[in-house]
Amino acid sequence: MKKLSLVLLSVLFLSVGVMAKGVDDGKAVYKVDPIKSKVIWTGKKVTGEHTGTVLVDNGEVHVSGESLELANIKMDMNSIACTDLSGDMNQKLVGHLKSDDFFSVENHPQAVFEATGFKAGAADGEYIVTGKLTIKGITHELSFPATVEVNDGTVTANGTAEIDRTKYDVKYGSGKFFSGLGDKMIYDDFEIEFNLVATAEAI
Repeated sequence: MKKLSLVLLSVLFLSVGVMAKGVDDGKAVYKVDPIKSKVIWTGKKVTGEHTGTVLVDNGEVHVSGESLELANIKMDMNSIACTDLSGDMNQKLVGHLKSDDFFSVENHPQAVFEATGFKAGAADGEYIVTGKLTIKGITHELSFPATVEVNDGTVTANGTAEIDRTKYDVKYGSGKFFSGLGDKMIYDDFEIEFNLVATAEAI
């Protein structure tokens, strides 16, 4: 079993069929499998938390020999879903997340993570992934730990990134920008958990 350094996230982070195209110099391009992959978000507030998912439009991982060169993933912000609420409460929260108060989905339908650095982490099979996350057209550097494995032609990558939403102009309910929120305050940091799968078909 080979261990490779990979990223998703995402964020940020979900999906299509997967193939790898090999070339003479040992390089290959893997396309993320959206059906088998998952991107899960968790947002917290004073009175609790909410969780949900975001789908991936497409993504690629570029590998040279046994080393990762770069990776990117494009997430469909229109697909934002909440998994801990039902009925009207669910629709209300999802609609609010898509609005200008949060992710302005109509004007910014995609979030993109581009990874260019993969450094060995403290644990076996762990890597520190470094790259740039773009949300609402705003880009910032992002680093997080991820585990990556290549086994029998299947690449799996799992990692969790913590993101300060206010850096991406998502300020609604933030104690940094609004006073007197009380128990209506929403914490600035939220999590994106990436569980990615890519299946290679050698050519």
